[in-house]
Amino acid sequence: MELVDIKGVGQKSEVLLNKLNIYNVEDLLEFYPYRYNIYKPVDLETSEENTSVTINALIESTPKLSYIKRNFNRLSFKALTSNLLINVTIFNRAFLYKNLEVGKNIMLVGKYNKQKNTFVASELKLGILTEPKIEPVYHIIKGLKNNQLSTYIEHALPERKNVTDYIPKEIVEKYNFLSKEEAIKMIHKPQTINQIKQAKIRLIYEEFFIFMLKINYLKNKNKEIEGTKKIFDVKKIENFIKKLPFALTKDQEIAVEECLKDLKSNKKMNRLLQGDVGSGKTMVATITMYANTVSGYQSALMAPTEILARQHYETIKNTLEPNQIHVGLLVGSQKKSEHKEIIEQLSKGEIDILIGTHALISEDVAFKNLGLVITDEQHRFGVNQRGNLQNKGVSPDTIYMSATPIPRTYALTIYQDMDTSIIKTKPNGRKEIKTFVKKESELKDVLLNILEEIKKGHQVYVVAPSIEENEERNVRDVNNLKSSFSTAFQNKVPIEVLHGKIKPKEKESIMNRFQTGKTKILIATTVIEVGVDVKNATTIVIFNAEMFGLATLHQLRGRVGRNDLDSYCYLISDYDSERLKVLENSNDGFYISEQDFLMRREGDLFGTKQSGDMVFKIADLKNDFKILLQAKEDTKIFLEKNKALEEKYKEILQSITNID
Repeated sequence: MELVDIKGVGQKSEVLLNKLNIYNVEDLLEFYPYRYNIYKPVDLETSEENTSVTINALIESTPKLSYIKRNFNRLSFKALTSNLLINVTIFNRAFLYKNLEVGKNIMLVGKYNKQKNTFVASELKLGILTEPKIEPVYHIIKGLKNNQLSTYIEHALPERKNVTDYIPKEIVEKYNFLSKEEAIKMIHKPQTINQIKQAKIRLIYEEFFIFMLKINYLKNKNKEIEGTKKIFDVKKIENFIKKLPFALTKDQEIAVEECLKDLKSNKKMNRLLQGDVGSGKTMVATITMYANTVSGYQSALMAPTEILARQHYETIKNTLEPNQIHVGLLVGSQKKSEHKEIIEQLSKGEIDILIGTHALISEDVAFKNLGLVITDEQHRFGVNQRGNLQNKGVSPDTIYMSATPIPRTYALTIYQDMDTSIIKTKPNGRKEIKTFVKKESELKDVLLNILEEIKKGHQVYVVAPSIEENEERNVRDVNNLKSSFSTAFQNKVPIEVLHGKIKPKEKESIMNRFQTGKTKILIATTVIEVGVDVKNATTIVIFNAEMFGLATLHQLRGRVGRNDLDSYCYLISDYDSERLKVLENSNDGFYISEQDFLMRREGDLFGTKQSGDMVFKIADLKNDFKILLQAKEDTKIFLEKNKALEEKYKEILQSITNID
């Protein structure tokens, strides 16, 4: 059934639903509420003062509408409730004005001040409420109302046929779970709070069950798979390392040793290379790829963005090509002829190392002899995408790189199928980044410091949380900041803007001008979060810093301090300064990551937005961690008991491995 077949959904609504990643009935019904409004009418005379309450009332005077600012208005009137005549005020509801008449029944939600006899309402609905009501609240976008989405879901519920239930029957019985069909109905149309709890636990568990089934299945498969023993002259690798223009840190040396040991063994390497921002993971990966090439095999390195892929390409090419190793690049923005040439060279074995984005997993990409697969910032790729790349070789060795420090408890669960190498020490000569939390009112001081850095010939990143102006959220956007900075520096400093909506070719040009020093200030969104390496950049200014997790801010901060120069990070925020002070006091990503988990309200493990398997529709890694641990144990037992899997499980495992 198509979205437009649902009663009430037209072409405009379909476009809006698509923006929420809703493309069919299944997506719509699995677009779960993030909270609920619970309305239970009370008697104002006996209710607690200054707490949010729901009351029924009768309008007693003609409402007055006044405009305080262009986008700020107030409605005020008298209303009768519980034998009390109260003064009601509600803000930004001008659109209700024509419907509010003397004698009309209404329902109000808000706070009552007995002394002033005023009721400041946050919500107003026409008609009265005779019994308690639970209303689901969804994350919506401009043009789509909450009640509209709720109505579409209500119309779609009877159309959902043959719901696939992934929780095995014995586990459903063990925990007395609802059926999936019941859970989906209750999550959207609950009659009681207990129904919400039952539905949530059931749906959260299923998400974790599927996720842990993949992890445990891969773990079992990896145990069975024999790797290909790589044969190479260790002295040749040692000589290569000696010729590098810098000495490896102790942690890098240990990580290289662990990777080379894996290459030489009959066991298939499955290693997580975890290191703080700027710790030198790429060099460990480069040395491992060099050893893999020397042993006669090809390597692939997949990065989450084209900017990062190109950067890896330049770094690795400059390091390895003097050793007669051919490094290739494959990204989406390349011309067809260029793409075709790379594919041909690769299949003939003329390319030793291929670096690229998800373009590497395209069907036409065929390696002659793939022996090593590396994914950078691997949490940004789903298990499916990682599996697709590995399937291009015969049980290739695998390294997953991540600059996102993950608390040990979580890492042991999520990456339990991997061996781990951790790089904590930073390369010699790197200085600690000096971090300061500043209010908007202190921006003048920050601008003066930026000017000093530019006079020294250095460059600056400025980060905004938004691409475009958003009236509903009072946050800085890239264009607004460009205008402000241009004015502040009297248009004498070259400034450019970078964000996700810019086409790849243009992004590349913008980054090239920044890397070569032509652009002095780069104003960007978190598109620069991962891996962008401009050694001359010494200052980063992050606006609305309260909107980001500490781990994300630490990643962004890591764009500077990639040299032996003094570097600075300014976190601009009028809120949440205590939480942000964690960054003022520490440059240790692992400590910051632990604090992030303890302090954040939501458990998004990797920052503001994710892709791949780490995005859960209802589950939350932090808040629901006990359920995840239970699902982990249950999937282990399930896989032990069920060697021959049902077709529905084969389908979800198909894309992560070559399952028959």
